[in-house]
Amino acid sequence: MPCLGTGDLHRIFENLDKNGDGQVSLEELKWLLEKIGVQPSVDELESAIGKLSLDFDEFLYFYNSILSGGTTGSGGLESPKGNEGDGDQEADLAEAFKVFDLNDDSFISCDELQSILSRLGLWDERSGRDCNSMIHAYDTNRDGRLDFEEFKRMMLITIS
Repeated sequence: MPCLGTGDLHRIFENLDKNGDGQVSLEELKWLLEKIGVQPSVDELESAIGKLSLDFDEFLYFYNSILSGGTTGSGGLESPKGNEGDGDQEADLAEAFKVFDLNDDSFISCDELQSILSRLGLWDERSGRDCNSMIHAYDTNRDGRLDFEEFKRMMLITIS
């Protein structure tokens, strides 16, 4: 996932919380994950989260757990760990990269990032500038797109 600020995550949360009860259900969370190419079942989510809905703070924790590879298959969310499971973290980052690399050319362009942000309900005119700025901030070779190493650096900075 791209580096999303708390404001962006709050907008996502509010968009997901259709009935305005301050909770995002597993069905709503499943819908969001499917929009970005992840296909969990409700049972898998319940097993990983350990409850049927999340308030905003729990949603933030879930988001951070996904970024750090800290969800478990045996129930509940784990706190992010130090450098344990670096191989798993690399594999998780590679999977996340594939979600954004829509044309499978091994790069993430602004258009691809815009597409994912649109799926999440985060695209507006302001986001276009943010998209270019985000890519530019981590695009060390200045080619206007992110390769896997640049993406990995961005994600590791975000979750540390």
